[in-house]
Amino acid sequence: MTKQKESERFHAGTLTDGWRWFGAHPETRGEQTGWAFRVWAPHARSVSVVGDFNQWDPKAHRLSRKGEIWGGFVPNLPRYTNYKYAVTGADGQTHLKADPYAFHAETRPDTASKLYDLAGFRWSDGAFHKKQAEHPVSSSPLNIYEVHLGSWRRRENGDFMDYRDLARQLAAYVKEMGYTAIELLPVTEHPLDDSWGYQCTGYFAPTSRFGTPEDFQWFVNHMHKNGIAVLLDWVPAHFCKDEQGLYEFDGTCCYEYSDPNKWEHADWGTRVFDYGRPEVKSFLLSSARFWLEAYHIDGLRVDAVASMLYLDYGRQGGAWTRNRDGGRENLEAIDFLRELNAMAFTVNPNVLMIAEESTAWPLVTRPADAGGLGFNLKWNMGWMNDMCHYLKLDPWFRQDHHKDITFSMMYAFSENFVLPISHDEVVHMKGSVVGKMPGDYENQLRCLKGFYAYLLAHPGKKLLFMGPELGQWHEWDANGQLDWYLLDKPENQQIHRFFQQINAFYRKEPTLWEIDFDWAGFEWLVPDDNHNNVVVFLRKDRKGRDLLCAVNFSPNSYEGYRMGVPPHRKYVPAFNTDDVSYGGDGFGDQEAVMVEEIPSHGKEHSAAIRIPAFGAVFLRGEGTYPRPRKKKQVAKELEKK
Repeated sequence: MTKQKESERFHAGTLTDGWRWFGAHPETRGEQTGWAFRVWAPHARSVSVVGDFNQWDPKAHRLSRKGEIWGGFVPNLPRYTNYKYAVTGADGQTHLKADPYAFHAETRPDTASKLYDLAGFRWSDGAFHKKQAEHPVSSSPLNIYEVHLGSWRRRENGDFMDYRDLARQLAAYVKEMGYTAIELLPVTEHPLDDSWGYQCTGYFAPTSRFGTPEDFQWFVNHMHKNGIAVLLDWVPAHFCKDEQGLYEFDGTCCYEYSDPNKWEHADWGTRVFDYGRPEVKSFLLSSARFWLEAYHIDGLRVDAVASMLYLDYGRQGGAWTRNRDGGRENLEAIDFLRELNAMAFTVNPNVLMIAEESTAWPLVTRPADAGGLGFNLKWNMGWMNDMCHYLKLDPWFRQDHHKDITFSMMYAFSENFVLPISHDEVVHMKGSVVGKMPGDYENQLRCLKGFYAYLLAHPGKKLLFMGPELGQWHEWDANGQLDWYLLDKPENQQIHRFFQQINAFYRKEPTLWEIDFDWAGFEWLVPDDNHNNVVVFLRKDRKGRDLLCAVNFSPNSYEGYRMGVPPHRKYVPAFNTDDVSYGGDGFGDQEAVMVEEIPSHGKEHSAAIRIPAFGAVFLRGEGTYPRPRKKKQVAKELEKK
């Protein structure tokens, strides 16, 4: 492919591997080895490459212009050389800009790009990818451990761990705990720690806080060799206004909208990408593809999708511009998201494209040709908000808010949902997951176990932010680390064991994940017992086997709790959150519960079980209830005798 064709694709918005052409790449010209540079700056008066190697002199290594793209060659530069572009705008002002396509960058507070060649890393994760291809997400277990690398664990002196040490410890931990995947808060380069990575400057560079690009390749490869999928939070909704970043890159609005009613999210202090500009589309599509190809990432969780879809998102007082049809929908962003997802599934048919979308926008996880956006998973933000509200309530008042734990089933199969308890729910005075629960610490741990069992049993894939498995009682601190010292205490060892064993139970139990996106995998048994704060339902697999799930959000234990059930012979206890090994009292059925021909809840048969306070029990249906013998059959048997 010639450079001319690449340029044409870039300007058409269809260049999806722009990192191969833009940025800095090692090259030999004649007898000289050096680096070729290429950057888009359509309104610039001049562009040059500057760094320590030329005393940051804009006159030393000027780039030549071809249309809107500037390029040039600088010989004899070693790997890791710091550089920026000196971009002089039409107003005569010169600004030093990091390379938008750089593979590596200085560690904050320094902001220069670094020369780096990605070639040479030897991947050894082929077996993992083959296995992933054989197990589509729709009918496989997906239990995601959401991680902020900077605060999961630190060195004894408080410094960050590097990618390789993180990989070794995190892979071992995630395997031990039974999660199937990790989702990383953004690792794209960013200047401010407190943004957690959501305000990026380097869309092609893993942050240097934890090491080099090769170190991050090693991180992903090591995770894959341990059977763990790696998902990244990716932010195409907005970017920060730091001087060295994309902000007014050539002295004018280049990557962002030029319309003042569209160009900024004032609440976040960030600029909004111009999704209608072909060159910006090429940039973003290339960034997404880059992580999937160059780093073997298994999926992208696309952040803040709602802010992309609505032109009036976060804009008060009518300060927004309508679309060409007079509506509030951002038609350019809709087209971009559809193209993004189509491209991603072309790169990897098994990729996970996850939308963090907080409104009732329809068909997010349906194909574009059916009117959808083309994602294959969506965070269920409604479920998350309802649950966080419900868990904070005193148990007495929960009876008036029973819909918080049942309403999600009204729309559970309208999309392919992930049930998230994410980082956003354990920060900014919201408290930890444990801290949301009522009562003393012992009681809170009971509530945590019952709630987590409910999360795993509810239809949908699963996501939990790091920390609850330790019984961590204070909210997340991005500038510290998890409270690992808690594992020295018996009650925290017990909650840790609970998470290990219920995660293992989830992975081995097809009823909990084989049919997550259809009514065929779920049946209510008791949806309306608000006075007792109890819900009971069945989860089913493709072979017709069912698992009875009873969850009790009250402080009362229930003896002989009866509900209508299918005509099995018996229900056999499979898991109990109140097991003594988890710090419970062992309240629950120890032996099989026989099904009886007693009508209940609209069914001819029923069973009476024991449900612990603030707990959950799972029981497997086995056998078939014996059919009653007809009078003629009884008469014949008597005649024979």
